[in-house]
Amino acid sequence: MEIALRAVRDSDVPVFHRQMTDPEALRMAAFGPEGPSRPEDFAAYWRRLRATCAVLRTVLADGAVAGNAAVYGAAGEREVTYWIDRAYWGRGVATAALRALLAEVPERPLYARAAADNAGSLRVLEKCGFREAARARGFANGRGAEIEEVVLVLQGAADRPGAVAS
Repeated sequence: MEIALRAVRDSDVPVFHRQMTDPEALRMAAFGPEGPSRPEDFAAYWRRLRATCAVLRTVLADGAVAGNAAVYGAAGEREVTYWIDRAYWGRGVATAALRALLAEVPERPLYARAAADNAGSLRVLEKCGFREAARARGFANGRGAEIEEVVLVLQGAADRPGAVAS
């Protein structure tokens, strides 16, 4: 399967809406936009994202919109996020998409957060070099409750324990 990233298009937003309102996916991801069920609210949310995110990409799998990936936040505190359609789970799409995103954004450190019980997302982040830095509690819109989350960090090569600066 060929995985690629491209700039988000207006036509992607309704696909993202379907993907990000899938009840099973929303529960697993736990974190997501507040109240995304109304298409017009979701479209407004994406207009804001597109105006503020440093890097926001559509994930394509064999040319089909499979999800989205982004880097956002202030320098030194930037985070990665991604959402992959449930139909693509377990097929390496998230890992390939995140690796492509990280290749576009050489800045380190980068952070990520995942629900502590979201083994799939934690595995993707670890495969891409992220390491657990802390545990926290946060309100998860997808579950309507506060849950445990894992905060992960991707350091630059010279910042990793045991690394030798060149």
